[in-house]
Amino acid sequence: MVDIKEYGQFETAWCPGCGNHQIIQAVKRALAEEGLRPRQVLMVSGIGQAAKSPHYLRANVFNGLHGRALPAATGARLANPGLKVLIESGDGCSYGEGGNHFLAGIRRNIDVTYIVHDNQIYGLTKGQASPTTEFGFVTKAQPQGVFNTPFNPVAAAVGLRCGFVARGFSGDVDHLAGLIRAGMAHRGFALIDVLQPCVSFNKVNTFAWYKKRVQPLGPEYDPADWAVALQTAHEWGDRIPLGVIYRDETRVPLEDRIPALASGSLIGRPVNQTVLAEIMREYE
Repeated sequence: MVDIKEYGQFETAWCPGCGNHQIIQAVKRALAEEGLRPRQVLMVSGIGQAAKSPHYLRANVFNGLHGRALPAATGARLANPGLKVLIESGDGCSYGEGGNHFLAGIRRNIDVTYIVHDNQIYGLTKGQASPTTEFGFVTKAQPQGVFNTPFNPVAAAVGLRCGFVARGFSGDVDHLAGLIRAGMAHRGFALIDVLQPCVSFNKVNTFAWYKKRVQPLGPEYDPADWAVALQTAHEWGDRIPLGVIYRDETRVPLEDRIPALASGSLIGRPVNQTVLAEIMREYE
């Protein structure tokens, strides 16, 4: 049994009432309940308020560039499959600057769990619209309202037949921790898009706004039905479904398709010092 205290308690730079507090709590709870110790975990992020999460977690961590968390996580996972690799970043970092990496990660099906703090705004850079901001939303950078149609990451992931697609809510830590555990158990790319209030810059999609609309999917729902999952992913308005929207256990993870990994982990192999010396001499 792993005590959640092993993952540490830290003073954060997040605003009081920010949904990020509940998300990091759900992550710690999920890791502890899975029996994972900090040394067995790698948390990777990009840039942003959500991307500060590795600062507040005692584990192996990597804080990378804006939108570039997935390449670092992919490299780490391929080199050391013994690590449980999670990614945490915001909707801007993940779907804006990192949008192409997000799509490529789904196609490659690398075995990582991608937890996106989706508050529908850029929080760190003072409240301009993000890819998931609602049409017409007014910000200081968009004083006449947002003209773009919002990006639906859950529908995009289901459309690409991502092996595990879920939506959570920071206001329900127990439910969210369960989704994270399910995502970590899935072999392949797992997306968990987490709705969370930004109390400083998003006065529309508040905790109360989400609370009125979010509804967990019932036991009768079948996440293996792709057509139903695609329809469910597009539900947004008076009802916003939470839970595992789509799951496909048949896709083969990227690690299983790379011949160089057939004989085992790269990180556990001895280094041929003679070959390494020859390579280094080429740079003299």
